[in-house]
Amino acid sequence: MKSDLLKTAAAPANLPDLGTLTITIVRDGLAAGVFTTEELTRACLAQIDALNARYNAIIFMNEEALDTARSIDRRRAAGETLGPLAGVPVVIKDPMDMVGFPTTAGWKLLYSKTGGVDLMPGTDAPVVARMRAADAVILGKTNVPVLSHTGSHANDSWAGPTLNVVLEDRVPGGSSAGTAAAVAANMCVVGLAEETGGSIQNPASAHGLVGIKPTVGLVPNAGVVPLSGNRDVVGPIARNVTDAALCLDVLAGYSGEDPKTLASVGKIPAKGYAAHLSKEGLKGKRIGLYGPGWREQPLSAETAALYERAQSELIDAGAILIPDPFEGTNFASLREPTSPLPNFDARGLESVAYDLGVYLRRLGPDAALQTFEDFAAATRAEDPFGPGGVLSFLPNLPDFRLAILDPTKAPALPAFIAAKAAYLALFNAIFEHNALDSLVFPQMREELPGLHSGETIQETTVGELNIAGLPAVTTPAGYYASGAPFEIIFLGKLWSERELIEQAFAYEQATLHRNPAV
Repeated sequence: MKSDLLKTAAAPANLPDLGTLTITIVRDGLAAGVFTTEELTRACLAQIDALNARYNAIIFMNEEALDTARSIDRRRAAGETLGPLAGVPVVIKDPMDMVGFPTTAGWKLLYSKTGGVDLMPGTDAPVVARMRAADAVILGKTNVPVLSHTGSHANDSWAGPTLNVVLEDRVPGGSSAGTAAAVAANMCVVGLAEETGGSIQNPASAHGLVGIKPTVGLVPNAGVVPLSGNRDVVGPIARNVTDAALCLDVLAGYSGEDPKTLASVGKIPAKGYAAHLSKEGLKGKRIGLYGPGWREQPLSAETAALYERAQSELIDAGAILIPDPFEGTNFASLREPTSPLPNFDARGLESVAYDLGVYLRRLGPDAALQTFEDFAAATRAEDPFGPGGVLSFLPNLPDFRLAILDPTKAPALPAFIAAKAAYLALFNAIFEHNALDSLVFPQMREELPGLHSGETIQETTVGELNIAGLPAVTTPAGYYASGAPFEIIFLGKLWSERELIEQAFAYEQATLHRNPAV
């Protein structure tokens, strides 16, 4: 989306190639006076000006970005203490509330310029507030599909489709499609994403990037248009593990606006997630592998070959591999795709009406919509829960109809709670029995489908992770013959982000699979 801000953009010659920029390079360059925050911001704006019309990653530009950059430069010159992301260019996923911008969730009915109403937040979402407090330079907000309903694309957004920067004719991953595309196209250094059912891991993997899907409760998701208050979680997408970890350092921790984050107290490493990264991080680690015990869905031939190579690389880095540790258990049978969806287990989304009501109340007394009833009335023309709606599968969940009868009452969700308990009990038992440090799977069972094929990304784990609330880190592991990225996903027990990040970093450094020129 064009902006007057882009007319002022001009990339200075003293900057490193944007594709090589990292948070560390930004910090060091600014501290040494090699370049200024304003110069770096202008370079990113020039990149946006050159590429965003093609990839459609950013849908709202932040007209205050240059003012923020100049303010950081003035404060640095005055010797003030700056935040941990001072001067780092970032983007924010559209469903996250940011003062001064409508939160559209990709839907024309929630945007006045496409015939809908504007949801204008009175305060930033906690994660946005934390990025501001860290002195990041927020460049804009990024594209998503309607209500973040799919993990594969953003084709139905009011702003139009986002393209995959690596392979334009393939799906970009969703719902954080725009964030991943902006990072992959070097428009920014890191971006905020959010996952309910693959929406961090899929777009990160589709673009050959690193994504961290945190434990539910590590990062607050208040002020983010919900699909499930019980599954939604915000996390970073970056071009390398270190940058993703440094961004998670800023995002993680208790917020009074999201009581479930109280569980994170005592679970966050004192020096942060990036403090102890080492190339030796895989040595002696016991890692479980993908197999029918986890999910009775085979890998494609090419995926299997790439996964075998990744296993050899893990062994070379010192890991000990455990074939299909879930073999002989009933773990695979715990998965229940929600009719008529062939692959997505939606349990936990039954509370969406209540969660939307909570979200709308947070917008404040002047909001255009203040209750779920207001939301339903404003979107009746495209009822998301009705036939043909983007969430039309939800009435097939056992607890949805009861939950929606009174959206003001927090639903009990017995089916979701039972599924979560079963997943966690068996997951923890298998980890203990096999003394596992993590699992490492191919993130997808086969390569990316075509952009407009109607096919979805075939992940190896979404419902399992999202229902159980477990953390995961996606990491580049090569490319298919077509050029589509191949990634592996490190997953582990609740609150094991530090260990997973350390292992992913060691793999990244041992293999250096990501091609920044792609």
